[in-house]
Amino acid sequence: MAPKENIVDPTTINCAEACVNGCVLGDRCPNKEYAAQASQFIQETSLDQMLEIAEEAIRKKRMQPPQWVIPDFPDS
Repeated sequence: MAPKENIVDPTTINCAEACVNGCVLGDRCPNKEYAAQASQFIQETSLDQMLEIAEEAIRKKRMQPPQWVIPDFPDS
């Protein structure tokens, strides 16, 4: 008896949950292009440049006005 393949539909998978320990789709991954772009960015960008990008993002975030979240309470 041959083992069954674990067939996962690429259009219905939630990659954020299913691929926590690595991609489960392999060559059928719909995000393959983005993984290649991320790898290229990591290889071509120095750590100092990455830190500068992160510091700039933090600076922009701190300059934004606070956003208040008012919860919706169900009528009791």
